Amino acid sequence: MGRISRNHVLLTGSVLAALSYRAFLSAPMHLRKSARTLAAAVKKSKTLPAYDAGGLDFRKKIPRAKAYDVCIVGAGLSGAVIAERYASVLDQTSLVMDVRTHIGGNCYDFTEPRSGILMNLYGAHLFHTGLERVYKYVTKWQDKAPWKRYDHEVVGWLDGKLLPIPVNINTINGLFDKSITTSDEMDDWLQSVQIPCKQGNCQNAEEMAKSRVGNELFDKVFNTYTKKQWDKYPKELDALVTARIPVRNNFDPRYFSDKYQILPSKGYTTWFAHVLGHKNIDVVLGVDYFKIRKQLEGRCGKTIFTGPIDRYFSDSKLGKLEYRSIIFEADIIKNDGFFQTHSVVNYPGPEVDFTRIVEYKHYHNQKSDYTITVKEFSTDTGDPYYPVPNPENHKLYEKYQELAKREEKEKQVYFVGRLASYKYFNMDAAIDNALNMFNQIEGSPKQPDIEGDENNKKGAASTVSDSI
Repeated sequence: MGRISRNHVLLTGSVLAALSYRAFLSAPMHLRKSARTLAAAVKKSKTLPAYDAGGLDFRKKIPRAKAYDVCIVGAGLSGAVIAERYASVLDQTSLVMDVRTHIGGNCYDFTEPRSGILMNLYGAHLFHTGLERVYKYVTKWQDKAPWKRYDHEVVGWLDGKLLPIPVNINTINGLFDKSITTSDEMDDWLQSVQIPCKQGNCQNAEEMAKSRVGNELFDKVFNTYTKKQWDKYPKELDALVTARIPVRNNFDPRYFSDKYQILPSKGYTTWFAHVLGHKNIDVVLGVDYFKIRKQLEGRCGKTIFTGPIDRYFSDSKLGKLEYRSIIFEADIIKNDGFFQTHSVVNYPGPEVDFTRIVEYKHYHNQKSDYTITVKEFSTDTGDPYYPVPNPENHKLYEKYQELAKREEKEKQVYFVGRLASYKYFNMDAAIDNALNMFNQIEGSPKQPDIEGDENNKKGAASTVSDSI
C-alpha cells in the first residue's frame, strides 16, 4: 500500500491539524502556493480551470432562438442520465444547463496539477449498487470510460484506536476488550446490549441506533457524529438516518456490501463527458436558470428541474427546506507514501469538529511524491448537499409536492433528483430514479442497451451513503 505516516496512527485530530499547519509553513514556496490554490478552490467549490467539461464541447451562453425537446436544469447524475436517454432512445434534443462551471454535479473530479492526483471537489464518491439496470447503464461506455472494482473500507478514530466502520467484530473487540470470533458470538453480544423499540416501532434515529447497538456503542459511534453532521441529535431525526448504516456480525471490513462496487478509472468527469457527448445534447455551464428562465419561454418542450425544489417555488413564500452543506479544507503534503491508513478516516467523537479526513491518493492506488488530504466540516450554509430528514421538513415538502404536481400538469415541468425530490438518494438510486422518471414521462420505451433479458429491477437500491 505504500508508506503510511505514523503521525496519523498515533495522534488525535487536534494535533494532526497543528502538525499539518507546521508542515505547510516549512514547505517550499511553490508547494505552499499550490496548497493555497487548491485549498481556496475546494473551500469555494470552484474548479481549478475556470470551466471543466472533461473535454466535452460546451457553451457559456444559451444558443439564441434555438428550441429543444427537453430543457434540463442541472448537469449532475439526474440531468445527465435523462438527457442521454432522450438523445439515445428517442433521438430528441436536450439543453443541459448548470450554474456551476463544470459538469458532473457533486460527483465532479479533477486532477490536481502539482501532485497529479485525481480527486473529488465535493467529497469522496464511491459507487455501489445491487441494481442490474443501473450497473448496465454506468458501464455502457466501458471502452472509453472504464470502471474498475473497488471495495471501500473506512475506519474511525474511536477511543484512541483506528477501528472498522461500519461496526464489525473487530470494532467490538477493540472497543470493549472482547475476544469474539464467530457470528453467533457477535449476535449474542449485540442481543445483550440492544434496547428494543416500543412495539417494534422506532420513533427516531436514537431509538433505532440503540435497538441495534445499545447505549455505549451508540455514544461512541453515532451520537456525536450525528450531531456534527446534521447539527441535530439523533433523537431529532428520522429513524432511517441510523437504520441505513449497517452493523456487521462478522469480520467484513468493507463499507458497502453491494454486488457491484466500482470506481471510474479515468474519473467521474470523464464518464459524464461520454454520457453527455451525444450530438443531440447542448451543454451550457455557468448560467443561472432563474436569471434566464424568461429567455427559454416557448423554447422547451419539457423542463426537467434537478435543483432544490424550494428554490424553484421561492415565490410561494412557503419557507425554506433544511439542507446540510460541507466545508472542505484541503492540503497538499510532500509525501510519496500515505498520510493515513485508509482513504477515509471518520472522527465520531467530540475531540475535533470535523467529521472525517479523506486522502484521495488511496483511490486507484495513485503514485505521487505528494498526497492530498481533505477535512470535512458539516454546516447549514453553502451548497445544499443533504436534505434534513425530520417530520417538520417532510410536512413542508408535502406542500411543495402539491405545487410540483400542478407545475407538471400545467407546464410540463418535472422534478427529479435528491434536491428536487428532497430525498437522500445514493448515486445508484439517483440514476434509478432518473431512469424511472424518463419511463414515467415517455411511457417506458424499449431500452435494450440496459434492460436485457433479466428482470429490469433485479437487486435493490443501496441504503448506505456513497458520498460517505
